[in-house]
Amino acid sequence: MDAAEARERFAMSPVARLATADGSGKPHVVPIVFAVIGDTIYSGIDEKPKQSKALRRLANVAVNPRVAVLVDHYADDWTTLWWVRADGIARVVESTDAEATVALEHLLLRYAQYADAPPCGPFLVIDVERWSGWESVPRKGS
Repeated sequence: MDAAEARERFAMSPVARLATADGSGKPHVVPIVFAVIGDTIYSGIDEKPKQSKALRRLANVAVNPRVAVLVDHYADDWTTLWWVRADGIARVVESTDAEATVALEHLLLRYAQYADAPPCGPFLVIDVERWSGWESVPRKGS
């Protein structure tokens, strides 16, 4: 699977898993909703219940901005399995930043659930350096 197809499959997926690590390398993985614009992934901090407003993913990015984000397709028919990973550098953007407006616009278009309760931020912005993927049976022409 080439990078363009990997990015396309990634962008069509409704949910991803974000992997961050703290300063000592301790991993942390959480599901996220997101929007992809070119080689940038946007995810907002929304109002869904959380244990704390001091989110581990944001603290981790502050000390170690290297992240991986994974989407996958599983089925009992293992000939249809695939996954795509985006490796990149993450940063936190406050809701007052102009880039947060771009993130919010795209997240509102992508998730109807945000119509009544849009994410208030901050926003996680991931500049993807590498798209990679795997599929159990490559498509013809891939």
